[in-house]
Amino acid sequence: MKQKILNLFVLCCFVLCAVACGKVAEVTEYSIIPEPVQLDVADGTAVVCSPLKISLSGINQDSPTAKYVGQSLSKLHMRPSFVSEGEEFGLLFVLNKTANEELGDEGYTLDANADGITISANTETGLFYGYQTFLQMLPDDIAGTTYSKITLPACKIVDYPRYEWRGSHMDVCRHFFPMSQIKKHLDVMAAYKMNRFHWHLTEDQGWRLEIEKYPLLTEVGAWRVDRNDEDWNYPRPVEPGEKPTYGGFYSKKDVAEIIEYAAQRHIEVVPEIEFPGHCCAVLAAYPELSCRRDTVYGVAVADYWPPTAIMCAGNDSVQTFLKDVFDEVIEMFPFQYIHVGGDEAFKHDWEQCPKCQARIKELGFKSEPDSPAEAKLQSWLTAEIEKYLISKGKRIIGWDEILEGFVTPSCTVMSWRGTKGGIEAAKKGNDVIMTPTKYCYFDYRQSDSLYQPQAIGRASTVLPISRVYQFNPSEGLSSTEATHVLGGQCNLWAEFIKTCEHQEYLLLPRLCAMSECLWSPMERKSWERFQGKVEHHKDRLTNMGYNVCWGAFKPVMTIDTLADGYRVAMEAEEIGTEFHYTIDGTEPTEASPVYAEPLVLPKNATLKTIATYRNKVREGVYTFEF
Repeated sequence: MKQKILNLFVLCCFVLCAVACGKVAEVTEYSIIPEPVQLDVADGTAVVCSPLKISLSGINQDSPTAKYVGQSLSKLHMRPSFVSEGEEFGLLFVLNKTANEELGDEGYTLDANADGITISANTETGLFYGYQTFLQMLPDDIAGTTYSKITLPACKIVDYPRYEWRGSHMDVCRHFFPMSQIKKHLDVMAAYKMNRFHWHLTEDQGWRLEIEKYPLLTEVGAWRVDRNDEDWNYPRPVEPGEKPTYGGFYSKKDVAEIIEYAAQRHIEVVPEIEFPGHCCAVLAAYPELSCRRDTVYGVAVADYWPPTAIMCAGNDSVQTFLKDVFDEVIEMFPFQYIHVGGDEAFKHDWEQCPKCQARIKELGFKSEPDSPAEAKLQSWLTAEIEKYLISKGKRIIGWDEILEGFVTPSCTVMSWRGTKGGIEAAKKGNDVIMTPTKYCYFDYRQSDSLYQPQAIGRASTVLPISRVYQFNPSEGLSSTEATHVLGGQCNLWAEFIKTCEHQEYLLLPRLCAMSECLWSPMERKSWERFQGKVEHHKDRLTNMGYNVCWGAFKPVMTIDTLADGYRVAMEAEEIGTEFHYTIDGTEPTEASPVYAEPLVLPKNATLKTIATYRNKVREGVYTFEF
């Protein structure tokens, strides 16, 4: 018995020691996203040990970046400790005394060698991004595994962004998301050096921001009748007396918490307050702001088309309301930009409204073939609010519909209906943020609709990561015109996104591709290299607790017509995918031939494929008729 107790004691000590000491790892190559401007691997190694000694030069331990680093490394069980400058270190942060002009405000250098790892930058933002790169140099399972020693290849990195605006948008109106999910979204943005969080806060289906002067915006406008168990496109009509129970809003205290959390991650929060359209929630709370006094508005329970609810541009109280709202928005959001929406403002009510028509006559607007008088009226209303916001030190952004009347030179245009509007605006000298649906709308499926959760668009509307990676915000512009392109962003509209897990599934890993499009120089981009890197990041993100889409497994076909048939080549979106196929009409299995080289098929052939990836059959049988 004593021997058994002794053996148990020894085993417990061994387990406790293993937990305390952690595992040992050797990293052999780097998979950094976004791709740095310059990454040179050298002979030798660098070693990261736990406890990890951190030294600071030019910043103090109470700085936001130092606090973030300490908290982050503690979560990774690296047991960080700060040592005095000049002492032996494992990780050194240096704020440059003389600015390195090549790096700008967001760039950094990282030097990993036998003496330790040194990150230097002109600003704390640069140091922060250098630290994010350092984290990606560590093993893919670092978030869930305790390591006592990690050996890394020696290297030198010089890095800085291509674009200043690297945005990610979240719609919290169609479906409401908790504070914890917004913070999780900000965390993954920071990991990939994204720096603008576009927070879509007002919509037909819900007003999500506390405005003290207009309490009904949240008492009424933040809640709708619950139809979450029904198809978003075909909900049951709201019955008389049915109580709104679904929704929510963010208090001013909540907003302050998000602003601080984002600032620690060097992310600016850009609120979107939509006008004059997409305003059912506003008109449900304050119907006097509409053109129609005979219409009772309710917060929309789901999608509807066209979204005809619109604020009355001929009513002076609308401007009073908007200025009052923006006064409180300005108090909450300290950054330069405010998004004012402006998209899909259907103006049928303005065409019939005596006040709006009187305003058009007063302003002398005439309809022209490409610019109706009502479009000019929207431009006028936007310009009036812009003048007010400029007087408060702010700049506005609007969706590309604001170009349909006229646009002021100081307005920034967010181009979503392709890049045409953005190109037009850049040629006029307006600043532009590119976010075309073809590359940037992550509410579209990543793969075939048969094997994906419900999403927006037709079954054939698919946005795979390979197309995201093709995004070039400056395409179609001269070098002079391209100076007006601030950057781009991905958009995640939430009509069909009811859960946090679904939101992450649509975002990841496409956000990785977007980050490389917005940060890395064009000459450093490589789809083949990215394919290999993103496989590591799927594991990394999963270990961080994110729900990741593993990929699209329909073969990408290249078909050449021959005299008596076809030459068919197949490529995979995901590295490591194997296609098993048949051409005799039978269903393919894992025992079927594996595609290795282009197939020559006769006319009227039927090709069937299944994909295996990471030792699993993915999706199902794809059938192609020739």
